[in-house]
Amino acid sequence: MIPETVASVLSVMIVDDETPARARLRDLLADIAPDLPSEVVAEAENGLQALAAIEQRQVDVVLVDIRMPRMDGIELARHLAELEQPPAVIFVTAFDAYAVRAFELNAIDYLLKPVRARRLLAALQKVRQGGVRTRMPLAQLPQAARSHLSCHERGRLLLIPVAEILYLKADLKYVTARTRNRDYLLDESLTHLEREFGEQFIRLHRSVLAAREAIVGFEKSGTDDAETQWQAMLRDIPERLPVSRRQWPLAKSYARQVAS
Repeated sequence: MIPETVASVLSVMIVDDETPARARLRDLLADIAPDLPSEVVAEAENGLQALAAIEQRQVDVVLVDIRMPRMDGIELARHLAELEQPPAVIFVTAFDAYAVRAFELNAIDYLLKPVRARRLLAALQKVRQGGVRTRMPLAQLPQAARSHLSCHERGRLLLIPVAEILYLKADLKYVTARTRNRDYLLDESLTHLEREFGEQFIRLHRSVLAAREAIVGFEKSGTDDAETQWQAMLRDIPERLPVSRRQWPLAKSYARQVAS
């Protein structure tokens, strides 16, 4: 719930790639201010901008469009749910009433464009009354592959562009995401990541997924490991990744594609 000391005025972030849509929400918030005071403390055109802005100050509620470039509203909600004190999320969407039913159990509320003042007031009253925050199940939402993965480091939420990840390697309870410049520790399972990013990554070993675009070739392993006869070579880094006997037929097939 929102603490009583700050409940008098809700702090709001508006996230929409269309300037007129953001202006309409600001106007509506002003219209309903006598019934529910609020302050727009930040605006953003996409999820990436929103996450950068929310690092600067905490907000009570995010009014977020769904279809936006670079990072859409659904992915933004998933990253917001990873924050220590996640804001409430209200989706603002042009989807029709049937498509939008999928969101009913996964956010405080949804508003169908064009937004009406009465509906906005009702949604924000749910936030005031202590509605469920974004640590709710998002599994029922349409799940396109994320453009970024998130990593907690020194109290901050870091975003790693999936396109920059060269490989993902499981180690005990964590997964290491390796980019050209550094490693990141992810609190996700390799199996889940493989399901989500199966088109972008290929499994080389029970503990390793490699970005297809990062593989430049394969070479014989110089180790005595009976399970590993081949290793994958990647662009930009000197590391070699093990290819298990079980995965070699798949890797070999991909090797032919690389060679051609």
